[in-house]
Parts: sequence; structure tokens; C-alpha cells
Amino acid sequence: MSSDDGVGAEISMTYADWREHLEAGNLVGLECSSCGHVTATPKRACGECGGRVFDRRDLPQTGEVRSETTITVPPVGVEGPYQVAIVDLGDANLLGRMEGGVEIGDGVEFTGTIEIEGMPAPVFEPLD
Repeated sequence: MSSDDGVGAEISMTYADWREHLEAGNLVGLECSSCGHVTATPKRACGECGGRVFDRRDLPQTGEVRSETTITVPPVGVEGPYQVAIVDLGDANLLGRMEGGVEIGDGVEFTGTIEIEGMPAPVFEPLD
């Protein structure tokens, strides 16, 4: 079972924990204790080495757009069109919704969440 600080725990952060941090305005991820690979969302195993011991890692609130697309035909119940992007947060990448138009290479800042069908997603806005 995990400890509160997540150090050396096999399951150091559940989706519910991640969601709680996200909704509180904090971007957190996991760092593999074996190889140091960082992911921005909870995983059961490291995508690089397969390790299963992670430490919680605070992620920066700002990053750079690595890839972006505009969803012109949104899922049922979601208003569109809207833009999503993969944001480089340094050691990890995170998919998020963009408020305000962005292009590859633009700086963005995490500003909150949007909930779609009970699932939160990070929202980013361009840096001034």
C-alpha cells in the first residue's frame, strides 16, 4: 500500500489522487524509482523499463506546445470545435485542452480543468 508521500510505494498515486491534485490546481506525475522516467499521469508500470515503484513528482505549471490539433467533430455532448495539445512540461508530456489559439512552440500555462463525462482534463492558456 502507498504512503502519503508516495516514496517507494508500488502504487504511489491512483487516478483518484491524480484527479484530486489536478482539480486543486496542481500538476503532478510519477517518477520511476528504477530509471527516473517521468510520466504526467498515473501508470501501473514504467513505460521505459517496466518498473513498478514510483515517487510522486510535482510538475511545472508552464510548458511548451509540442503538437496541437483542433477537434472539429467533438464527441456527443461536448461543444466544439476546440483545440488540444501535447504540452512539454520538461521531464513529462501532458495532453490538455487549449483556451485561446496556440501553435507548436508556444509557451502555455496550466489554468484549471474542464470536466467531460465526469473526467477532468487539464486546461492551458497561452503565456502573455
